[in-house]
Amino acid sequence: MPFEDDSITVTRSNDDEWKVVGELVYHGKSDVFVVPDGFPTDFATVPRVVVWLIPRFGRYTLPAVLHDWLCTRGIETGVVTSREADGIFRRAMRELGVPVARRWLMWTGVRWGALTTPLRRPGWVISAPGVLAITAVAAPVVVPPALLILAALAVYGVVEGIVSPGTRATDAGSLRT
Repeated sequence: MPFEDDSITVTRSNDDEWKVVGELVYHGKSDVFVVPDGFPTDFATVPRVVVWLIPRFGRYTLPAVLHDWLCTRGIETGVVTSREADGIFRRAMRELGVPVARRWLMWTGVRWGALTTPLRRPGWVISAPGVLAITAVAAPVVVPPALLILAALAVYGVVEGIVSPGTRATDAGSLRT
């Protein structure tokens, strides 16, 4: 088993973040990665408009928490590159039986996400052909419902602003949960 334990315990830090209780240990091909006690995570970082397709947690929760660590501490300390972190994420999902389409969609999502962070951008162009191919195949299925959800969230945000002026509409105002 790639993870020493197939479960994880977390405590809530705030509305969007949790902290790992105990260590999460993953045995890779040749390396062992340890997500330390207290490490913050948001589970799978999924844009709100696509949580209907990929919820923030599921069979891929352990790989998502590992990926959070790899993409922050792992890259910062030179343990992995961004591409390696995303590859380990995909491999860990495969090892836990995440269906093929879901893990490749999630890999595509994290590769697109790498463009938003300077630390994660290096090496993106190498993945670009695969990312673009998967995006082209997935877009007709993902984009139409996502646009409807985006419109509904905008309407909800307006209504929430009218009904509850002066309060922070975190649910409506954020496209990420």
